[in-house]
Amino acid sequence: MTVAQPSLKEVLSSGQRAYSFEFFPAKTDEGEQRLWQAIRDLETFHPTFVSVTYGAGGSTRDRTVRVTQRIGQETTMRPVAHLTCVGADVQQLRSVVAEYASVGVTNILALRGDPPTGPGQEWQPYPGGLDYAVELVDLVANLGSFTVGVAAFPEGHPEADDLDFDVSVLRAKQEAGADFAVTQFFFETADYLRLRDRAVAAGVTIPIIPGIMPVTNVGQIKRFAELSGANFPSALAERFDAIADDPTSVAELGVSLATAMCQTLLNEGAPGLHFYTLNRSQATKSIYMALGLPQG
Repeated sequence: MTVAQPSLKEVLSSGQRAYSFEFFPAKTDEGEQRLWQAIRDLETFHPTFVSVTYGAGGSTRDRTVRVTQRIGQETTMRPVAHLTCVGADVQQLRSVVAEYASVGVTNILALRGDPPTGPGQEWQPYPGGLDYAVELVDLVANLGSFTVGVAAFPEGHPEADDLDFDVSVLRAKQEAGADFAVTQFFFETADYLRLRDRAVAAGVTIPIIPGIMPVTNVGQIKRFAELSGANFPSALAERFDAIADDPTSVAELGVSLATAMCQTLLNEGAPGLHFYTLNRSQATKSIYMALGLPQG
């Protein structure tokens, strides 16, 4: 007799640490092959869940649904699908949620998303759509028995007036039905710990899982940091710039620093780790093994 897998909500509410990996839908056959190689490589670690992103402006919605469905049907892993407010009215958002439910996907990461014109531009809601992530959380939470995740920002959301307002938004997402949060990637452990402490003081009780993106390509990580508003500390940039022409050394330093940060986060009581894999498995595997994390 097959024992039903507990829901993600049940796993998280039990206090069990969550270890998870994030992927994005590929645009080419070569990228698709690399994506599924990474998925299969990392499946051996039996993560708590894996998530699949939208592209910029919601541009990969159909591929996101397809990849998420395949993970649920063809692997042993628990998929979490991204959903954003970008480029869709309320009825279209309801349809996407229904499509996820129809293929057995009951875990959704509800995000506002970046402005369709690009990060840093003024946000304009889609006609007939939603303006804030908290509205999307409310919509999903009222459409069925979903486990709902949200984003959190160790350095504050770029559009937030201040850090206190930013954490009040996280509290509002919790009240709307969010079950957990995953942070944007960061480079200073103290930023995550300050967020956690502010959140607790504001009455946030859902787990806030730190998002980890090890540096494996200097130019790439600088672009990501600029687009997301994350601070790439100058002292860190100098260390990587000195070896930027040696990809092996960059990857080794990136893994070493990320491993040390992860260990500190776990020592400080973080409820797990969420790895932004960029559809490659080696850096994540190296960190996972160096930390001696549970495999299953």
